[in-house]
Amino acid sequence: MPRHYALVPAAGSGARFGAEMPKQYLDLAGRPVIYHALAALCACPRIDRVGVILAPGDAWWGSFDWSGLGAKLHTIFCGGATRSATVANGLAALTGLADDDWVLIHDAARPCLSQAMLAALCDELADDPVGGLLAVPVADTLKRADADQCVAATESRDGLWQAQTPQMFRYALLRQALAASPGVTDEASAIEATGRRPRLVRSDTHNLKVTYAADLELARLILQGRSA
Repeated sequence: MPRHYALVPAAGSGARFGAEMPKQYLDLAGRPVIYHALAALCACPRIDRVGVILAPGDAWWGSFDWSGLGAKLHTIFCGGATRSATVANGLAALTGLADDDWVLIHDAARPCLSQAMLAALCDELADDPVGGLLAVPVADTLKRADADQCVAATESRDGLWQAQTPQMFRYALLRQALAASPGVTDEASAIEATGRRPRLVRSDTHNLKVTYAADLELARLILQGRSA
């Protein structure tokens, strides 16, 4: 049976957030944002190992206590200049994987991943030769802006989905795809560039990515609701 490994790229600075430290280390319910993402992956019984990919000069990781996450977690100090480079470096650093083993790539700043979401992803992709990703259908009306930030057109949302993570693909295929398309912003795009079709696994909007300050409060409320 193929095994499951998780990688969390965490070498970025989170510049859009505008904080003094990388957003993955900001406080969320008493823990760094990334702690919650890692905790969900480490708690999943199907995942054998969880690797967090850090920048070689990361000055923040050692300031926190990660011991509560258990023996599954390991650190890889090989982050690159881009997300795709960081993931590619992390994949290259993994050892003992078979070509058909699964690798789940999850955002460090997506702290509200649930066990139900992980189970759905693993179940629906179990027999898929390629893999896929969590996603939600686009619900809002989409407007295309012109150079003056006025509406140039209203775009149809039919068939449009908002990509989330984890994105889960076969180990060898993902390595090859990222090597061929180093400029992609997510792993599914690299797989698509090979002519393959990643499967969309329906998630929900609770699996949000912390991008702006207001997202931290939303994430706090979601996590608080689960623990109540």
